[in-house]
Amino acid sequence: MDVEAAVRGLIDRQQIVDTLLRYASSVDSKDYRTLRSTLADDAVAQYGEGAEVIEGGDTITSWIDQMTVTKAWQHHLLNVYHVDIDGDEARCLTYHTSHQADRDAPDTVHVIVARYRDIVRRVDGAWKIADKRMELCWMEQREFPQSAMSEQTAAEQESALARAEGGR
Repeated sequence: MDVEAAVRGLIDRQQIVDTLLRYASSVDSKDYRTLRSTLADDAVAQYGEGAEVIEGGDTITSWIDQMTVTKAWQHHLLNVYHVDIDGDEARCLTYHTSHQADRDAPDTVHVIVARYRDIVRRVDGAWKIADKRMELCWMEQREFPQSAMSEQTAAEQESALARAEGGR
């Protein structure tokens, strides 16, 4: 077994996973400078079968900015299942669940369940997303009054405090 090659493979895999996770957290925080840093200059992306193919790292970043301008918050949860490395390129499969709420509708959350199929490429020593394809699996909207959530959270905290004080 070539230990050095195995270690290099583990390091590459972790750097690739970090790039994929950073992509999602940058979208969530609307940190478009960091988002752009995860994309190759010639990257392409398609967010759903039949959707337009977006070409170029700058264009993808701008498109995401435009698509999320009304979002009050977003939360992506990713599980990277496969990272198949072949030299300076890797093919990845990531399962993705996203929750999003618009500023004008804080009691409504949009849920998207999808898969990302990515090709990442080593560019100047860093792993960058070169091709991102999102396969939509499920979309839905959920309603829950956020004021009720605040009341529920307050009641739970009060109950926990009472239990803690009773145990003294």
